[in-house]
Amino acid sequence: MENQGASAVITHHILDDKIYEYEKWLEEIMPLTRHAKGFIDLQIVRPIPQLTFVYTVIIRFDTVDHLKMWLESTQRKRWIEKVEPLFRRHDHYQIRSGLDFLFEAPENSAKIPPRWKQYLITWSAIYPLSICIPMLLVPLLRALNFPFNHFSDALLISGTIVFLMVYVVMPKYTKLIRKWLNK
Repeated sequence: MENQGASAVITHHILDDKIYEYEKWLEEIMPLTRHAKGFIDLQIVRPIPQLTFVYTVIIRFDTVDHLKMWLESTQRKRWIEKVEPLFRRHDHYQIRSGLDFLFEAPENSAKIPPRWKQYLITWSAIYPLSICIPMLLVPLLRALNFPFNHFSDALLISGTIVFLMVYVVMPKYTKLIRKWLNK
């Protein structure tokens, strides 16, 4: 499992009037995270202004050990202590391998479903996207005078599908079928 890489889903509940300070803190800690041993990438899901206050940071490392090393490092702990006054709740993270975080319950109350269920759900979500997104995106690209290029078209199509899967489809889809997933 360790050679599959590992992700940490970190949630920070920020006080309404502290968003700016938190954004500044992110700018300072992101380069440190990127230079940690085994770092692969990170994504930040920002709150919807005047609606939500939760930041979700997804970081990926090549191994669980490297991820734990960063999360439990003295350096990160010092940075968390520095930003803690901006939080509504304490720093919280969950470590997952592969795409397990897509199937995680919001309050971590449910266990991760078996891989075969993850496979079926992911496949059933990607299949319609892989049909619809090219039908919508390719004509739009041509209308915007982007020249035909199989590689750049595939890059934009796959990027759109992955974005929709991670941020739109899977959170709603897994909530909809949660009972079956967790049987």
